[in-house]
Amino acid sequence: MLMKSAKLPCIDFPVNNKTLKRELLGKKYPGHIRHIENAFEAGQTHVFRWWDEITPSEKKNLLDQIAIIDFSLIKKLFNEAVLNPTQTTQNNLTPPQIIAVPKNDAEKEIAYRAKRVGENSLQKGEVAILTVAGGDGTRLGISGPKGTFPITPITRKSIFQLHAEKIIAAQKRYNTRIPWYIMTSKNNDSATQNFFKAHKFFGLNQDQICFFTQGMFPVVDLEGKVLMDSKSSIMMSPNGHGGALVALKEQDVLNDMNRRGIRNIFYHQVDNVLIKIADPVFIGYHVRDAAEISLKVVKKCHPEEKVGIVVYIDGNLHMIEYSELSRKDMCAKNEDGTLKYHAGNIAVHMINISFLERVYQKEEPLPYHAAIKKVPYLGEDGNVIDPKQNNAIKFESFIFDLLRHVKKSVIMEVLREDEFSPIKNMEGENSPATSRQDMINQFGQWLRGSGVSIPTDSHGNVIGSIEISPGFALDEEELKNKVDKQLQFNGKLLL
Repeated sequence: MLMKSAKLPCIDFPVNNKTLKRELLGKKYPGHIRHIENAFEAGQTHVFRWWDEITPSEKKNLLDQIAIIDFSLIKKLFNEAVLNPTQTTQNNLTPPQIIAVPKNDAEKEIAYRAKRVGENSLQKGEVAILTVAGGDGTRLGISGPKGTFPITPITRKSIFQLHAEKIIAAQKRYNTRIPWYIMTSKNNDSATQNFFKAHKFFGLNQDQICFFTQGMFPVVDLEGKVLMDSKSSIMMSPNGHGGALVALKEQDVLNDMNRRGIRNIFYHQVDNVLIKIADPVFIGYHVRDAAEISLKVVKKCHPEEKVGIVVYIDGNLHMIEYSELSRKDMCAKNEDGTLKYHAGNIAVHMINISFLERVYQKEEPLPYHAAIKKVPYLGEDGNVIDPKQNNAIKFESFIFDLLRHVKKSVIMEVLREDEFSPIKNMEGENSPATSRQDMINQFGQWLRGSGVSIPTDSHGNVIGSIEISPGFALDEEELKNKVDKQLQFNGKLLL
């Protein structure tokens, strides 16, 4: 045991940590000595830089953090990502078989039959919604969770409220109850739950909403040193959307789903405002084919678009990040001039619960991916530094790495303008402005389908502002049965 002698040979204490050395030798923190030793052996002694300055409760916070951090894993991941990066080569790529957007009566009939299967599954209460909402809205100019961002064109409903109203409308249509599981992060969990409470859960029953948190992972600088966000706190970041799979098991969420009779999970990310929640056609194809995981994809806009591509490699389903695709494959075309590898992943999936349970039995963790970011941190002088260029590495696991276990899948193509408009940036592409315009354009298209004249500019954007509540119409078909055919659009319309 480490404490049998008065020496701690494995720990080389910095000069300014005499208090830490004295307290360890005095056996003040016997339960944490091995964890402290691990931090020192990994070259992370700087986390104790301000030990003499922080309070006893702050010391406990820091030691509790250190106790759950695998410093050897951090070192391993950093070495693999920076010091000895592996060269990713993609061989034997083939485009996947895709259910295309229906273009003729025969294809529409097949989609209709799939829809009936999906509606039946919804009516039986076999589907749950899983929304990944661990991010914050800092890049969008708000201090709270991203889901609290006000997004609808006229009423400025939050993203969370928009999703909630879609779930309520689906429940009413199919005479069912759809459980909603929301994965937050430790950074935004309390703020998210308080937001829902303050808005009375947007009309949903409180007991059908389950919040759970994804894991966290330390952020390191470009030399592999963990960053600090205070003198007593190591900077942690959500461990990626792949963390949802670990959290489902570790936090008893999957058991809760089983108790409710859930067979399949409809998975999506919070920031896609055009998401067709609980889409019965997608659910129907997934159920009909007894798929383990199903994906929605859109056609890439251009070869360089920064979206992951769904492909087969040696006959197995994969999702390749745009940065890992060779220039040759990125620009490869079919005989008709279309992109050969065009199936852009939009992070909308159906996941079979029985499949997940089989994967858990394999006990194979999802790999981590390194992302270079610009992250404010605490400098050596104790002041916050806001860097002007990338200075940090975040390690994240991705849900699509689960695809390597998949034997049965469905890949369904949808139109981008119908179902994909994420909010990632404050301005420019994938910003609140573009998402609001996409919503307005969609509503305008619905209205034109009902015979209402809606003007557009030279880019096809609706001139004016339109907002249609999910409670009024969940889709174009429902709108046709409700809207006044004599309606005159005067530049602003709220239904």
